[in-house]
Amino acid sequence: MLKTLDLIMIGTMVAAATVTYSIKHHADEKLQEVRRLEAEIKLEKDTIDLLKADWALLTQPNRLERLLAVYGPELQLQPTAPEQLVQPVELPMLKSEVPQPEVAEGEKSKDPVSDLITTGSVKP
Repeated sequence: MLKTLDLIMIGTMVAAATVTYSIKHHADEKLQEVRRLEAEIKLEKDTIDLLKADWALLTQPNRLERLLAVYGPELQLQPTAPEQLVQPVELPMLKSEVPQPEVAEGEKSKDPVSDLITTGSVKP
């Protein structure tokens, strides 16, 4: 006859088998998901490579010259003249070179951000 200990052992074995099966099933699902994601990543990388190749073909200078010859009169495109380009001396000064307005002691500056940054322990 079956003793109580035998029934407990059979129950434990069935529970262990059930837990093992569920863990294996979840691991298989995760493996399928990883493979699906890897396939999606490969597809995206291939698409990016294809788009880069298309861009390289579309921006070839000889192709653009042919298009300019065909559609130039319709679009009225003109080559860029050298005087249309900005010289370095014509560029605005760097932000670090812009003079800062001085604020008298006890007055608040007009810049609310610097008011928040200024502390009592540090003199501006």
